[in-house]
Amino acid sequence: MTRPLTALQGLDETGRVIYVGTFSKTMFPGLRLGYAIVPPALVDVFAAARASLPAPASALEQAAVATFMEEGHFARHLRRMRGVYRERAEALVEALRSRCAGVLEPRPCDTGMQLCALLPPGVSDVAIRDRAAKLGVEVGPLSDYGVGALRRGGLVFGFGAVRPAAIRAGVETLTRALEEVVA
Repeated sequence: MTRPLTALQGLDETGRVIYVGTFSKTMFPGLRLGYAIVPPALVDVFAAARASLPAPASALEQAAVATFMEEGHFARHLRRMRGVYRERAEALVEALRSRCAGVLEPRPCDTGMQLCALLPPGVSDVAIRDRAAKLGVEVGPLSDYGVGALRRGGLVFGFGAVRPAAIRAGVETLTRALEEVVA
């Protein structure tokens, strides 16, 4: 993993990009707070629109998150989590390369909490997903992310919430699903 990619909004020099986010993945899912970074020309419009909606999230939660950020805890949390996600991504890539070589080709994963691995042409990613699910492993078929036929299917792995030992065990189980479908 390398430096985090700059958000499109951070590259915008013309004030045309609106950045919308949530703290659900960066902190925890139960925190139902989102945010929007809007160009200065749209702040009043967004504030008026927000005021016309039902009550916002808890003022206490908003204040707690603001303090958490102002005191630098959020930045430290993000740095720490980048290390955690890097370790998990590396464990997944290593396990896939050692146990699934020739069947799955992991693609580079420089950011985020998901990784894609390509299957050989003609192998159904949906069939692999279904068989893996029956064995207790959840993966997403790459074909769910596109429109029309793909040249190669693949699997999408979410690793953000999975510890390295569980990742290795999951890949062992996935290997059985691959053997059954690809055989």
